[in-house]
Formats: sequence, structure tokens, C-alpha cells
Amino acid sequence: MTTEQQPPGRPRVAIVFGGRSSEHAVSCATAAGVLRAIDRDKYDVVPIGITRDGQWVLAADEPQRLDLAPGHTPEVAPGGASVVLPLSTRETRLTVLEPGQPPRSLGEVDVVFPLLHGPFGEDGTLQGFLDLSDVRYVGSGVLASAVGMDKHYMKVVFAGHGLPIGPYAVITDRAWRTDRGAAMDACSALRYPLFVKPTRAGSSMGITRVEDPADLEAAIEAAREHDPKVIVEEGISGREIECAVLQGHGTAGPRTSEVAEVAVHDNHAFYDFEAKYLAEADVDLCCPADVPEQVSKEVRRLAAEAFESLGCEGLARVDCFWADDGRVLINEINTMPGFTPHSMYPKMWAASGLAYPDLIDELVSLALERRTGLR
Repeated sequence: MTTEQQPPGRPRVAIVFGGRSSEHAVSCATAAGVLRAIDRDKYDVVPIGITRDGQWVLAADEPQRLDLAPGHTPEVAPGGASVVLPLSTRETRLTVLEPGQPPRSLGEVDVVFPLLHGPFGEDGTLQGFLDLSDVRYVGSGVLASAVGMDKHYMKVVFAGHGLPIGPYAVITDRAWRTDRGAAMDACSALRYPLFVKPTRAGSSMGITRVEDPADLEAAIEAAREHDPKVIVEEGISGREIECAVLQGHGTAGPRTSEVAEVAVHDNHAFYDFEAKYLAEADVDLCCPADVPEQVSKEVRRLAAEAFESLGCEGLARVDCFWADDGRVLINEINTMPGFTPHSMYPKMWAASGLAYPDLIDELVSLALERRTGLR
């Protein structure tokens, strides 16, 4: 095996992006932002892409190729040099495999920054793989990642901790295939409008706002294109308020940012994929949000408790509703939120005094200081 020399004294950060989920392009865009902003004087950076069929490849360190824009959908191309991560606790080197060439070592990896959104990356699968080899990584562990990805069990955990959530129903794949009429009847107690969502997807993929019961079946089918398990949520009349959370150092509790609000223009029924990533002019991102101080405090309190209830690490974004009746309800938590410089999570921390490059440094530092194995 040939070996490339690693620069002395600098932690090596493997930035992993792409993946098998429908959020592949969003993950690429997130990686573009991080690759541009990470401190190259402090860290040795290795970009690793995962293709849509799961091949790990050594990617070019060229952020412009990964930008998401109208008319350009980035993608990790298959072929080329494959990357193998450490496969035991005694090995910490990245290995490159190329056809007709001897294995080539890229040196040790100190921490993985997994910028993967959706299933097969954000849901605990990658985290479990890294845990098997005692490789440190940014973000939550297996359980928190898995529960945070599944909107059904996320709500079960929140409710079990006494946190306020809105009414919902879950339609499993078996329920839909055996008796779809009964499955739809499970939604009859919910008040319209309804939001029909894939249970384990993000970036507003597959979500439909349903005003008329006649449209419910088609909305469920649309969500099932992304996930056979579907959640149907009762629309909450009010405003959506978000909060960013960072793990504390040592034994300190989680830190919360200024709260923010997303105001979507009338040409979007809700904060959909296009509004999030392709039509920034159609969205007003307000941070700090124009809400009473007691509402801001309650959102921040609930965000920290939601983070703790799942046992999250590193980072998370918590989305809440400030309902018209004055209640604050938790909608969901995202353990690997959108992380481009224009995403809400970095914007909330920027408004709280932590700039994007410093936020990246903070997350890598948190990952480097935590122990491997059970925590």
C-alpha cells in the first residue's frame, strides 16, 4: 500500500456528502458551503462523495461544482477512485482504491463531517458505521439520528417527555396496502388543512398541503413515492418559529440561538423545496423573529428540551408553531439541518454572534473532544 503524507499538526476532516436519499442535491449544496468556509489553515480537508447508488468516491475539492441553482442540480458522479473508511478500531486511515492500482492511503482521519440529509445518512445508518470503527463525527449518534429522522417516533418521544405537539396520524405501508380506506379514516379526527408528509424525508420533499378531503388519497400516494410510511399532520393556525441548538462543551447543557421566522410569499402554499433552495426572493428570513420576549424564551426552552429528549449531540434545528391561541408547539427537530450559508441554521447563529466559518469550527471542535463508544 502506498501512503500519502498527512500535514503534521492539523486534524484531518473528511467531509462526506451526496448519498442515496432524495436530498442528494441538497447535501451537495451543503458541502459546497462548508468546503468554501472551513479554515484550511487549521484543518486538512478531504471531500468524499457518496453516489446515488452508494459508492464512496474521492471528490474534487471544487465547491462550485456542488452549488444548487436553477438549471443546475449537482450530483456525485460514479466511477473514479473509491474510498474505504476504517473498518476496525485499530485502523484510522482512509484508503483509496483505483482499478489496476495498488491501494493508496490518504492518511488518518480525525473526524468525519457527515453533510448527508435524509435516509441512509442522516438517519443513524452512517453514524452506526462510524461508531463501529470508533471514528469521531459531527452531529448526533445512532439513536438521536434515527428518531430525529422519523417524524412518527420523534413525536412519540416528545410526547413521552411532556413536550407539546400537534395532532397527527400515521399511515404505515402495511396499513395502506391492506385497507387504504381504514388508513384514511384514521385521519378523520384531524381538522383541515392537513399536511401530508413522508415520515422519513426532509427538505419538504413529497409534502402536500391538503384543503379538501377528496385530495387526501393523492397526497398520500405522493408522499409514498419518497417513503412507504406517511404522517398526516393537522395544520396549526399560527406562525412557524425556529431555533438553532448547539451542544454545550463538557457537561454544559445545550445552547440556543436567537429565534427566527420564515415568511413565505403567497405564490407558495408553504415553505417548499423551491422556496428553500431555488427562489430565495420568495422568502423572507427574519432573525430575530418579531415575537414577544416570552414567546422567544418559550421556543428556546422547548428547543433545548427537545434536543435533550432525543439525546442529540452537535447540532439541531427545532421548528415550533406559535399558535393563534398563544400556545407554542414543537413541530419537529432536524439533526442535520440545511447548512448552506443561506440556510436558517447558520443564519440564526450568525444573528446570535457566531459567523458561518466559526460555526463550522465549533462543530468540528465538539466532535473532536467527545469520546468514542458509548456516551
